[in-house]
Amino acid sequence: MSEENSTESIAVAVETRAEPRLMTAMLGEFAGTFVLVFFGVGAVNAAVATGAQSGLWQVAVVWAFGVSLGIYTAASLSGAHINPAITLTNAVFDGFPLPRVVPYWVAQVAGAACASILLYTMFAEAIIELERQHGLLRGGPGSELSAMVFGEYFPNPSVFGTDEQAWRIVGLRGAFIAEMIGTAMLAFLVGTVTSTRNPARPPDAAAAVMIGVGVAAIISVVAPLTQAALNPARDFGPRLVSYFLGWGDIAIPGPRGGWFTVYILAPMLGAVIGGGLQRLLASRIPRS
Repeated sequence: MSEENSTESIAVAVETRAEPRLMTAMLGEFAGTFVLVFFGVGAVNAAVATGAQSGLWQVAVVWAFGVSLGIYTAASLSGAHINPAITLTNAVFDGFPLPRVVPYWVAQVAGAACASILLYTMFAEAIIELERQHGLLRGGPGSELSAMVFGEYFPNPSVFGTDEQAWRIVGLRGAFIAEMIGTAMLAFLVGTVTSTRNPARPPDAAAAVMIGVGVAAIISVVAPLTQAALNPARDFGPRLVSYFLGWGDIAIPGPRGGWFTVYILAPMLGAVIGGGLQRLLASRIPRS
């Protein structure tokens, strides 16, 4: 085989691997996000409804495993974005096909929602008991203390409570900044550990673990403020489920509003900023 034909064959193989059939890719994003949310949001359910986890760090560690396992699940099928903010970043900087962006988002949200429905079938009785113990009327004032096992709130209700005094600790502006910076750091780290220009990047099989570790570290910093969504699908899918399970306005638009701004817009913007910065720095590294 000539060098030209060999190069062409490699190029075709890479293109085929990078762009699987759309339905296959959507299945991968659905499954990967399902796994991520099952373990990550499942850890939040276990911590809040049963007290099984001790402190934010234990929840963050389970999130690390959830992210890593979600990436392994989806990698060969879709490239394992499992986060609409990462999909957007890849479309802006890496030539990810624009017609695939919305289908990926739909699959990611659907995977997150289905995982949340499954979790509710497991934890429903424990959540009801939590509401009984705290005198919560689902969908009423203060019921974000139980709704937080699905969607997210600022400040973290399990840390600061749900009264107006707690609201003064983290306002809309502060929550937006926290989610934007946290997701910018996530996109920066994802780009760093996967960049072919980084001579210190981990092997492909270990990159998912390092991304999971990065997520755990970010959660440990951001979660007291906003519960650390870092992923619009992770928030919106479970939040939508909680809306239909009786939390209503506490879920959407939330007791203070801002759910779209803080948990969808801020991560999207943050990922583009962080991903763009990483690619700018990587462009200054000479190719080996």
